[in-house]
This record gives sequence, structure tokens and C-alpha cells, in this order.
Amino acid sequence: MARLTKLLPLVRSTEPEDRNQTRVLDAALVAFLDFGVKRTSMVEVARRCGLSLATLYRRFSSKSDLIQAVGLRQTREFVEQVDAALQRHIDQDADAEQQIVELFAAFISGLRDNQLVHRLLATEPELVLPYLTTRGAPVLELGRDYVAEFITRLQREGRLPEYDPEPLAEMIARTALSLALTPQTVIPLEDEQAIRRFARDHVAVSFRVP
Repeated sequence: MARLTKLLPLVRSTEPEDRNQTRVLDAALVAFLDFGVKRTSMVEVARRCGLSLATLYRRFSSKSDLIQAVGLRQTREFVEQVDAALQRHIDQDADAEQQIVELFAAFISGLRDNQLVHRLLATEPELVLPYLTTRGAPVLELGRDYVAEFITRLQREGRLPEYDPEPLAEMIARTALSLALTPQTVIPLEDEQAIRRFARDHVAVSFRVP
């Protein structure tokens, strides 16, 4: 059965933040990094962003709403970072292999360098791990749809042969998430160049580059 609503367009179509929303989300993120999500109160967020508690609650009716807003912003920024990394190479008319390498590198780097995810994995794993494992379907769906969109574009441009992009897209999304969650690996991912060598030698071939 076809999915009725896809997450990727929803993430990309998020309304721009106004100044107060930016202040609130910036303050909440820093507080989450300092104290963790559980120990951060709405009072603390209001104090840090310079708004009254009543004003904060008018914008976010509960702490859960605020947490979701921070998560959505983190997701949007991740997608924008990957978009920007790819666009630079598209503008340079990079071949399919180069674009695949940059896609994988951007995925790994974006997940690996996310401070909030790693802060929570280190101090509150019971809070974040379910959303990346047993309840991680939305995260995988977002990654799968992004990679499937990428493959479809390359197919349309004649840079890749025709095939169903979703199974491969899901494999790439699962691999990237696993490497980010469990960085202890024999795969040489210690720096950006190593990531790109691995992607060129082992990932690009799975896309059936002519």
C-alpha cells in the first residue's frame, strides 16, 4: 500500500522561523546539550531565551512540543546540509560516482557530527535509542526517500540504469544510521578522505554505475 504522507516534503516545507522562535529553539538546544532533555525545564528555556514563561507556553503548549520542534529543526538542518553538499557537485557536473561518494560522506558526517544525538546517546540513551532503533521507522523512511529521490534523478539524467530505487535506498540509509550509532568499526571512517575512499570502493558499486 502506498504511503499517504511522505516525511521528506514535510521537512523541506517547514515554515521559516521568526525571531522569537529562533531564540527559543536556540536556547532549548543549548540547554539540552548542557543538562540533557529530562533535566531541562521550560523555566530554564524561558530564562535562557529571555522570554516570560507565559510567552513560551503560548508558543509551545508543552515540553514535548518544544522537544519535537527542536527535533524537526535538527532534521531540516541535516537535510539542508546534505542538499548543499550535493548541489556543489551537481553544479560542477560531477559524474554519478562522485555524487554517490558525496552523498554517502554527507550522510555519515551529518549523523556523526550531530552534537545533540551523541549527547543523548551518551547520557539519556533510553530516551533517544528507541527512535533510532525499534521505533526508528520515520528516520529510516526519511533517509530512504532522500536516497531514492537521488537515484531517481540520476536515472532520469541517464547516469544510472533503470531499477527500483527503494531497496537500495533503504540499505544505504540503514548503513549510515548503523555507522553513526555504533562508530566502533573496522571500516576506515576516521576522516573525510577515508569515508570517501570507502564510499568509492564499496558503496558506489551498489548503485550500478555504468
